[in-house]
Amino acid sequence: MKLKKPIDTQDHGADDLTHYEVMRSTFLMGSSSLVNIILGIVRNKVIAVLLNPSGIGLLGIYQSILNLVTTVSGMGINESGARQTALAFHTGDKVSVSRTYLALMRIALITGLGGMALLIFLGKWISLFAFGDPGHTLALTFLSVAVLLGAISQGQQAIIQGARKIKSLAKINIFGALWGTLLGLPVIYFWGMRGVVAYLVILSAATLIFSWRYSAKLGIPRFPSNFRDSLLDGRPLLTLGAAFMVGNMAAVAVQFLLRVIILRFLDLNAAGEYQASAILSSVYVGILFKAMATDFYPRLSAASGSDEACVTLVNKQVHTGLLIATPGVLITLAFAPLVMVQFYSKDFLLAADLLRWQIAGVFLMVVTWPMGYVLRAKADGRLFVATELFSGCLQLALAWVGIKAFGLTGIGVAFFVTNAVYAVVIFRIIHKKYRFSLSRQIIRTFILFALAIGSIFVSAYVIPGYKSLFSLAVILVVSAFSVKTLDLRSVLAQFIARVRKTT
Repeated sequence: MKLKKPIDTQDHGADDLTHYEVMRSTFLMGSSSLVNIILGIVRNKVIAVLLNPSGIGLLGIYQSILNLVTTVSGMGINESGARQTALAFHTGDKVSVSRTYLALMRIALITGLGGMALLIFLGKWISLFAFGDPGHTLALTFLSVAVLLGAISQGQQAIIQGARKIKSLAKINIFGALWGTLLGLPVIYFWGMRGVVAYLVILSAATLIFSWRYSAKLGIPRFPSNFRDSLLDGRPLLTLGAAFMVGNMAAVAVQFLLRVIILRFLDLNAAGEYQASAILSSVYVGILFKAMATDFYPRLSAASGSDEACVTLVNKQVHTGLLIATPGVLITLAFAPLVMVQFYSKDFLLAADLLRWQIAGVFLMVVTWPMGYVLRAKADGRLFVATELFSGCLQLALAWVGIKAFGLTGIGVAFFVTNAVYAVVIFRIIHKKYRFSLSRQIIRTFILFALAIGSIFVSAYVIPGYKSLFSLAVILVVSAFSVKTLDLRSVLAQFIARVRKTT
């Protein structure tokens, strides 16, 4: 049975993929992410003023615990579910779409309840490990509610992502963040440090409400399927998802353990400075990464049967990503102290050097993320797990050495070096196994932008009196090059024409 009118997957061939097609999802998710970023800035600014660096540090630790437990209990079904849903929609089979939906949602409920129970059971030991005392056990028990809410929400968003309904995901980002901010900040204002957990639960609840609403708008048909059938249908989700879970868990566990290392060697204020730097280093390119996760991944999954198509898609994503992200990276790098003070307060000024190293590492991630998604799209679970574990262990080892040698800045150095090594490793793997290669255009662009980043980085030490003027000149040149290469005028004209056509 075929869908008479399949849900619009916005599918385009890899061969005729243009900067516009890559940037379309970036514009859609970018507009929502911009709102999300502004709201995040407001939230972080208010929390920084109300609670100081120690409060931001506590928030970061709770958030990392929440992410870790959610990742472990979620079994990676948000990623495997998005992939499976994309394949189901691609066939246009109503029954396949319906059974995939039911399997994903029922498994999400089970894993959410399991994660909730896991955090309640291990709360005392997690508190002892993270803080050195059991005083946070009750708070972690309440935090377990956010695990359940987050699991269900991720299941809903995986369905929407697989259907490639980018506009719906954008609206979830906007409305979830807006209502989470409006309802969450008063809790921090009245309760202070005691309200941090309630604040995280409110954010999760707001996202769930809107993800549920927009998944219902997909109009997925319902066919009879009992719980046992859903578990059988969900077996492929769990098999592939388990590999994704282990790989993602490595990344989430690293963030948790990094904060533990900072607490052990430094203090809670330093953990807050790290949290602030980690957020700011990913603010601008976070828009790009969000678009990559929502549209590029399903597109790549649908083309996973052809190595040639995958190479084309990844090259387009890398090239467009470099052109979009680099100007923002350069601005953050050049004016790190000003950015830190404006977005937080003078109490966070010491984290400016850390921010410089982290934003340089993020520049490398713009290249490595699309390449890493090849393993996900190809369902190569073993290699995905191996590369993620290698990267995580390397970063922790380098962070341990770096913080002892350079203090908090050593964490940033470790992040940059880890991403440089990972770039070499992931390229060699997919080049050998899937005949992947980077185009000459990308290599030239990467070298040019890397030189620009390096020149701004060293200008603070070589020409400190003229570093701002020099940095501004470099930023303008790179920005002009990016605008011209992307042909933004033409891209915007196409985008506006499409919007007018649909209204």
